[in-house]
Amino acid sequence: METERIETLLERLQSQLASLTDVSPRIGAALIALVATWAVMRVGRLAIGWIGPRIFRRPALTEVIGLAYGTLIWITGILITAALAFPSVTPANVLTTLGLGSIAIGFAFKDIFENFFAGFLILLREPFRIGDHVECGDHEGSVERITIRDTHVRKTDGQLVVMPNSALFQNPVVVRTNREVRRAKVIAGVAYGADADRAREVIQEAVRALDSVRDDVRDVQVFACSLSAYSVDFEIAWWTGSRPVDIRASRDEVVRAVKRALDREGIEIPFPQRVVTMREEGDRGG
Repeated sequence: METERIETLLERLQSQLASLTDVSPRIGAALIALVATWAVMRVGRLAIGWIGPRIFRRPALTEVIGLAYGTLIWITGILITAALAFPSVTPANVLTTLGLGSIAIGFAFKDIFENFFAGFLILLREPFRIGDHVECGDHEGSVERITIRDTHVRKTDGQLVVMPNSALFQNPVVVRTNREVRRAKVIAGVAYGADADRAREVIQEAVRALDSVRDDVRDVQVFACSLSAYSVDFEIAWWTGSRPVDIRASRDEVVRAVKRALDREGIEIPFPQRVVTMREEGDRGG
């Protein structure tokens, strides 16, 4: 009885060894395929890391391209490895399984994938750059960092807003520093008794003389825009630096210069006035 058990055990061991001998070439080929996949992925990532900064100006874009390349190589390598190790597993079966799984994953991580692809397109198209002053919805500030998932915007009051890339991709974004110069304007009013043509000349000359006004881009424009209740209003438009601080500083300089010039020429800048008439007690009624 004991001899039969030993013989049965030996037969099983021989059978398993035979099976192992049969599959060992496939396992070896699969291991070689995995090592080759890792080597191709590693060399490719190093090449992208070296070439990327010389082609793309954004390190984040190089990182994204390297990540996408590595993912594609690993998926291809795993499919080849599975086909070598298990002949019954065909690439078509694996792709079908991956397709069904990707649908479930897509629904579960919809927002993450949206931000990922939006970030990739933002990094690729470069609608704005680090340091640009942008406005999107209720948020406005300077771009500090752009990642594959979100963009960091520092508001003018110092607060940091982390905006999902999908929001920046799907909504209109105003890039205020897209150019070096931007137009600014203010409204100035003069009294009805003043000479409108002379007032216009005085305003234009005063604004042209300012250092912050870029008259090399386009000349200062002064147009009479309305007849208000107390004054003839002029719209003053000029070009200056595109940063918000440039606009504020130049507007301050223009307002003060126009005020000085009009005062010097004796041109009145009116302000609302109210006339109050007091009636005597005896004047009431008939």
